[in-house]
Amino acid sequence: MKSADKYVTKFGSLSDFEKGRVELIDDDARNYAFSNCFEIASQSKPWEKVVFGQNQIYVIEAIRAEGQSPWFTCAHDEFLLSMDGDMEIHLVKLEGEQIVADTEKNGAVLVQGEPKGVAMGWMRIGRGHQAMLPKNTAYQIRAKAPSVAVLQTCKGDLSIERWSDICQMA
Repeated sequence: MKSADKYVTKFGSLSDFEKGRVELIDDDARNYAFSNCFEIASQSKPWEKVVFGQNQIYVIEAIRAEGQSPWFTCAHDEFLLSMDGDMEIHLVKLEGEQIVADTEKNGAVLVQGEPKGVAMGWMRIGRGHQAMLPKNTAYQIRAKAPSVAVLQTCKGDLSIERWSDICQMA
């Protein structure tokens, strides 16, 4: 009886990742793109939302979480996944003019000034944990050490596209 090949999954981190690569199977490298959230975060400023995956209006963004973020809000729910490190997410249910009135507005926006509304509490997430960021809620992320988060959202004004810098095409 032949034994199966043994595969080992190695989960990266901001301080220990391998550069990704495209492995072709009788095809053209221009048909593929590969990027790595840890590599992107290692080259990003804190709190930049760098798009590294897109399907129509939906994106996944790599975020270097370091220190305290500005307050963000969104007209739709977003989902945050800690890929590396511990983070606190503080939530405030917005009231009045700070609510994003345009429900067609995609992606997160900055809250102007301090958030006004009822404090909803906070959550602590660690590597592999996911948090839902409800619509019309201000959120602030805090990370004591450099960390990496992946945000599932819609492409918006704060989404940064650096495809030529982050994708391997050959």
